[in-house]
Amino acid sequence: MRKLQSLFIGIVVIILVLAFGVHQLQKSSGMSGAKVLNVYNWGDYIDPALIKKFEKEYGYKVNYETFDSNEAMFTKIKQGGTAYDITIPSEYMIQKMKEENLLIPLDHSKIKGLNNIDSRFLNLSFDKNNRYSIPYFWGTLGIVYNDKFVKADEIQSWNDLWKPELKNKIMLIDGAREVIGLGLNSLGYSLNSKDDQQLQAAVHKLRGLTPNVKAIVADEIKMYMANEESAVAVTFSGEAADMMYENEHLHYVIPKEGSNLWFDNMVIPKTAKNIQGAYDFINFMLKPENAAQNAEYIGYSTPNKAAMKLLPKDITSDKQFYPSDDLIKHLEVYDNLGAKYLGIYNDLFLELKMYRK
Repeated sequence: MRKLQSLFIGIVVIILVLAFGVHQLQKSSGMSGAKVLNVYNWGDYIDPALIKKFEKEYGYKVNYETFDSNEAMFTKIKQGGTAYDITIPSEYMIQKMKEENLLIPLDHSKIKGLNNIDSRFLNLSFDKNNRYSIPYFWGTLGIVYNDKFVKADEIQSWNDLWKPELKNKIMLIDGAREVIGLGLNSLGYSLNSKDDQQLQAAVHKLRGLTPNVKAIVADEIKMYMANEESAVAVTFSGEAADMMYENEHLHYVIPKEGSNLWFDNMVIPKTAKNIQGAYDFINFMLKPENAAQNAEYIGYSTPNKAAMKLLPKDITSDKQFYPSDDLIKHLEVYDNLGAKYLGIYNDLFLELKMYRK
């Protein structure tokens, strides 16, 4: 009997020691007594100071993870292995996530500051009445050029990319929708075309661009252009802003035929466990001072009209990043193409990559 008592006491002592160890580990990592918020966002897409500010104001511990594509984010959310409370997909992916029942409908009575958002960026086709999403950043796809190698009047159109003098001088962003889209735009077709003849025509034309293409790259494009390793690049407006900050000879152009107008919005995925924390984060980011700080740090365009008043004039008056309403009318938002045509776009893009080799 005494042996059993001793064994029982020993087990209790071990449990207590383990519990104390876990508590100390949580305390040392800042988790003890903290409410946890799991945020899943694009890489380098928030001012780190804002995360610290949010934690201090609301008493949360933020676990911040990043993804490098909408598709990677979608797959992880659908698998459901991690309880993400907030994620920030693009417009076409929001459509897809709605269709797959991966988003929680928003309770607008819990959202403060939605009136700070410019009405042009609300109630859009991918999420009517903002039932599931709140605007975070917006921007365009365009052309960056270095004035040491190319004159301004030589790059105003997608079709200018085919000029023979640009042989081996162009970098393209590594994205199927973007590259196939510029081919479609250059022919006057929609970025969301599901016309097989139009798609084949775009790919045929893009094959003719390959002698001018030095590389197809992702995030490295910023470093390459800042270091003047290429004369021209096709990339997103925020990436362009980063490059231009590093090199005064770089300039950004939205092609006159039109281009992509994109939106990244905050959503609450079905994986969320801390729904109140998700609303707190949304409300925090809707505050004008926080939205302005984030826009100035990241370089993308803010949809928060109240924040615009707090940003320097040289930012808000820059038509490269805050284009006129007339120009915006020529831009197009990506639609969710559906599995069939998303696969076709990806296959055509892969074919172009292989054709280069």
